[in-house]
Amino acid sequence: MSEQTWLSDASGNRCSIEYFGTKEKAQEALDSLKNCKNCTNCSDCSDCSRCSRCYGCSDCYDCSDCSRCSDCSRCSDCSRCYDCSRCSGCSRCSGCSDCSGCSDCSRCYDCSRCSGCSDCSRCYDCSRCYDCSRCYGLKDTEGEKENIGAFKLPTVPVIADIHKVVYAAASQPKSLDMSDWHTCEKTHCRGGWVVTLAGAEGKELEKFFGTAMAAMKIYDASDPNYKINPCRFFDDNEAALADMKKLAGE
Repeated sequence: MSEQTWLSDASGNRCSIEYFGTKEKAQEALDSLKNCKNCTNCSDCSDCSRCSRCYGCSDCYDCSDCSRCSDCSRCSDCSRCYDCSRCSGCSRCSGCSDCSGCSDCSRCYDCSRCSGCSDCSRCYDCSRCYDCSRCYGLKDTEGEKENIGAFKLPTVPVIADIHKVVYAAASQPKSLDMSDWHTCEKTHCRGGWVVTLAGAEGKELEKFFGTAMAAMKIYDASDPNYKINPCRFFDDNEAALADMKKLAGE
């Protein structure tokens, strides 16, 4: 391996000139890190810790709240990932743990101990999955895998003009609390408001998939041109309200 020339900052982050091609590009990548510590060759990330080789040939960018990631590939908008390895083409993942060899996963949430997965879509709370392909909500119950498609899926409700409706509800005084899905009858987080405003069907969907996935499905059905990043469900109050306001055109 050729010797690397490193640029570093006070937080222990470092970027290789050879890795990014020029000293200017390496410095630009280093300057783009926000609240990161001990990260190597990352770019446009924030609140990451002890990540390595997460940009350039592994092409990670715009990540948030990652911890101890290594050798990730083509990740985008990750949130609170932990110890992922050899992932490829994943997007909008949240709360993943010990994933390995995944490919083209989309909108996964709270998966753990997955290995060799391919083309999974909209999985929720998967555990110990192996070599899945185009699975929809595959789950492990008492050691036996069951396909959620064997059950009757709840109806996904549609909220007309969803962005204006959600912003109108969440922008009322003391109505938004991003620290919990539901604080009380009149106070919810962003995802909590989405399922609440969807009425009884929203509550049924929430029971089946959990709040985050239910809210994502309602967003998808209500505005097919908009794909919410689940990271937005973990914003603080100010950031969440600003994003909802922008979408509402206010």
